Amino acid sequence: MASSDSSSKFYSAFSLAAALGAAAVAKKALTTSWRATTGKNPPANPADPDVSVPEAVMWATISGALIGVARMLASRRAAHYYARSTGHLPPQLQKDGQDAKNAPAAQS
Repeated sequence: MASSDSSSKFYSAFSLAAALGAAAVAKKALTTSWRATTGKNPPANPADPDVSVPEAVMWATISGALIGVARMLASRRAAHYYARSTGHLPPQLQKDGQDAKNAPAAQS
């Protein structure tokens, strides 16, 4: 159990580091793209009343989606690396009930 517990902790730390790194890279790329597209810096705080509502909504939507996707992809990559290294998925990801054949029948 100790080996499984330590590998689980390693995966958690590795996955977190990969997700945070991906989020930082995505934010940098997004900030650069925002500047190139709009000619100004992105809103530092979209809740600031000096930021227009359309600009705040656009920044929140785009940055949230892109950073979320980057984190998810990095976490998936970390899981793939873990599985390749150990021969199995991390304990957190083993059989999460997503198989369609195991799903309960839809109620009509």
